[in-house]
Amino acid sequence: MSKKEKSGPPTIQNRKARHEFHVEETYEAGLVLRGTEVKSLRAGKASLNEAFAYIRDGEIWLKNMYIKPYEQGSYYNHDERRDRKLLLKKREIKEIDKAISQKGKTLVPLKLYFKGGYAKLLIGLATGKKKYDKREDIKERDIRKELNRKVKGTYKVNL
Repeated sequence: MSKKEKSGPPTIQNRKARHEFHVEETYEAGLVLRGTEVKSLRAGKASLNEAFAYIRDGEIWLKNMYIKPYEQGSYYNHDERRDRKLLLKKREIKEIDKAISQKGKTLVPLKLYFKGGYAKLLIGLATGKKKYDKREDIKERDIRKELNRKVKGTYKVNL
């Protein structure tokens, strides 16, 4: 008897975020979405690459997140890059506001996923990396890959 894997909606990640920023703290936020946006997200038709979050009037908003218009939607379709409100607790918003007021801090969306039927966004409080930091990360990743290959025994040496 074989086990069936659960195939739910896909997780959408911002791969560049961890390369461009040092993420210090993460928060899980809900998203205010329209019906056709939810259907597009469940189909995996979204991108977080150029998105960022900001605070306006004591609320956190997500700007420039791309959600493809739903193909079967009619005039109910949404604007692809509209500002979307993030749902967080007041205490978390105050913490984020205090942290962002410091120089060099920003809010970066890291991952979009579904949890209990609701769309959730993992946002990170981050500082930008310098060019040499990025190079060090690449070097460490390459060293880690090479060590894993040697330990696994799949590393081939040409003599």
